[in-house]
Amino acid sequence: MDVVLILLAAGLLSWPLGRYMTAVFAGAPHWSDKIFSGPERLILRLLGVDGRAGMNWRQYGLAFIAANLLLGIIAYVLLLCQHLLPLNPDNVGPLSWDLALHTAVSFLTNTNQQHYSGQLQLSFFSQSVVLVTLQFLTPAMGLALALALLRGMTGGLNAATAKTGEPRNLGNFYQDTLRAFTRVLLPLSVVLALLLGSQGVPSNYQVATEATLLEVPQSAEQAQTQRIPQGPVAAMVAIKQLGTNGGGWYGPNSTNPLENLTPLSNALQTIALVLVPMAMLWLMGGMLGRAAAAGGSGTHAGLSVAAGQGFARMSFAVMAVLSLCFVAAAVYSEFQPNAAFAGLGATGGNMEGKEVRFGTDLSALWSTLTTQTSNGSVNAMHDSMNPLAGLISRAGMLINAIWGGIGCGLINFIVYIWLAVFIAGLMIGRTPEIFGRKLEKTELSWLGLLLVLPSAVILVLTAITLSVPAWTGNSNPGLHGISQVFYEYTSAFANNGSGFEGLADNTPWWNLSTVLALLLGRYLPLLIPLLIAGRLARKAVTPPGAASLPLQSLTFGVTVVVVILLLNFLSFLPSMVLGPIGEALQP
Repeated sequence: MDVVLILLAAGLLSWPLGRYMTAVFAGAPHWSDKIFSGPERLILRLLGVDGRAGMNWRQYGLAFIAANLLLGIIAYVLLLCQHLLPLNPDNVGPLSWDLALHTAVSFLTNTNQQHYSGQLQLSFFSQSVVLVTLQFLTPAMGLALALALLRGMTGGLNAATAKTGEPRNLGNFYQDTLRAFTRVLLPLSVVLALLLGSQGVPSNYQVATEATLLEVPQSAEQAQTQRIPQGPVAAMVAIKQLGTNGGGWYGPNSTNPLENLTPLSNALQTIALVLVPMAMLWLMGGMLGRAAAAGGSGTHAGLSVAAGQGFARMSFAVMAVLSLCFVAAAVYSEFQPNAAFAGLGATGGNMEGKEVRFGTDLSALWSTLTTQTSNGSVNAMHDSMNPLAGLISRAGMLINAIWGGIGCGLINFIVYIWLAVFIAGLMIGRTPEIFGRKLEKTELSWLGLLLVLPSAVILVLTAITLSVPAWTGNSNPGLHGISQVFYEYTSAFANNGSGFEGLADNTPWWNLSTVLALLLGRYLPLLIPLLIAGRLARKAVTPPGAASLPLQSLTFGVTVVVVILLLNFLSFLPSMVLGPIGEALQP
């Protein structure tokens, strides 16, 4: 019942949030202007950019790259010098160069893969200023790119006046990013941080507390006290969840009671995992509907208002069906006993690596949603899950489009839509087109690159690492050890950040090889679709007719589901057999 209520609450809350986001990014006057327009103009003026200037896809992409490069350099230097900076009451030392690089790139790519333990190795300044800043800005930039892609698919903001082949206005990267930060992520995070604080999640800058142990030490060598680090935990946890970031204040993440103390705090954080990604679909429907209505005749950019909104409903239904199937499989898996305890008289579900206060169902729900989005936070240890639940977690990251990260999840889903349109076009003998614009050889070539990129990066890095045992550092033998390594690179490429813990991953090899996966998994899957959308925007529009593919139909929705599952099954079947499938079949 808890699982059903949490999913229902997330779905219901996403609808008004999606409508609000549609109004915020529509470009028309909105009540939020009275609150935010003044500070936004000041910030843009301080940055020296014109938020009103339109950008084509190249300008938008270059602005995205430049902003990321600048933020990455600043974050790397600050992490290296954290011992020299303020807000360091526990006198935390500097990070090694490779760990600082991995941490900076990990948070820059909205991944938050942590090869460190935050409460021990990072200062208050590094956590609450450097990392939290990136946790706000990186999902905001992902949302901005999704907006640009949607505008491109409907001909751009100047579609009514631009001629075929002319550059199209996809909006302004800086203004879109700033509005995503000030009007969406910041208000939501303030509300969630206050709610989490009411549940006992710390929110202070105090020195670590020295607590006296209840048990009397049996020898002089045993510790008599325990240091309990604190800090502005609630603020970081709020944006950790809402921004599909995943990096927590404490090493154990949301399994730690100081991050996730009560059933209510767990429910709030689980809802926050998927709230904005769900709302992105209603934002898409609103933007497509407004683009269609802008034509005056009821059709514009090759679609009608009803078709645009129907496309959003179809997309939500596809993701919901896949998500619910995955959740059901994971909950069933963890309800089964752990095979390692066979013959020991243990009864009940698999409680290894789980918090008693959450149990198996809520742990399985979280593990499924956190890997369907690019969040990666945990309230249980994924390494301890039964093989089926581990397979579900991997599958969510490999698909990377069931809800997905903020912006990037929708972009990945649109890529699957383009592939489904191409395959459907082949089946019915028509040139593939979407919203009246044809997908031709150049666009399909770029889609082919996106299709092979995940398997090329993940499988090659996994093979290299497993071939050199001194680099591997896994804590499990056999098939589960292979899964540990594969999962780490999958998590990095999918910008997820979760892990099969027990891996000795704070080494130069692991830090640098996962940096490569992080960069390739973030920037190519965002920039290539932006390029495709920019090309589509300039093409002539074919008015919808009787022979047009109804993208909002049940038939097309089923086609999308089959395409998503089939492409990932064919790409990663051998790794599944050598991992969780083989592990499940072992006696």
